[in-house]
Amino acid sequence: MAAQPKKTLYDFTVKDAKGNDVDLSVYKGKVVLIVNVASKCGLTNNNYDELNQIYLKYKEKGFEILAFPCNQFGAQEPGTNEEIVDFVCTKFKSEFPIFDKIDVNGENAAPVYDFLKTGFYGILGGDVQWNFSKFLVDKNGQPVDRYYPTTSPLTIETFRNSWVSCRFQDLQKLF
Repeated sequence: MAAQPKKTLYDFTVKDAKGNDVDLSVYKGKVVLIVNVASKCGLTNNNYDELNQIYLKYKEKGFEILAFPCNQFGAQEPGTNEEIVDFVCTKFKSEFPIFDKIDVNGENAAPVYDFLKTGFYGILGGDVQWNFSKFLVDKNGQPVDRYYPTTSPLTIETFRNSWVSCRFQDLQKLF
């Protein structure tokens, strides 16, 4: 019998940066921004700075950021998981979870990324184009938007509020 297709983000288990399994159902009921990250990319500083800002602003209101290091684009994430976590936590003081380094495209793409890309096409079709591509997942575990690598995490606030399909800046009215 064929495996059942994954229907929500919560159907996936991934590895954290220490190699431990993380059942993504722990994020059930939260809005999640999933980002493929890299330490040596020209987009690194601005993205990590801004990801930290929106995380600190909304984490107590049911928002999570999940960072997945990826070395598929210009070999800009060459370090080990330990080196990546040290870099992110030391240089940027990031508090959001950093997961195991993965592939986001191709034959070895992480299944969670295959799920995220379904129905969300970019310039290169379904594939992720570069480091810091972003997927917004609603509190029901469904991908609701995809953002290009050059999209500022701060501008995502004005693009979408997946809680009520209105502006992200209206979050204060919800709590």
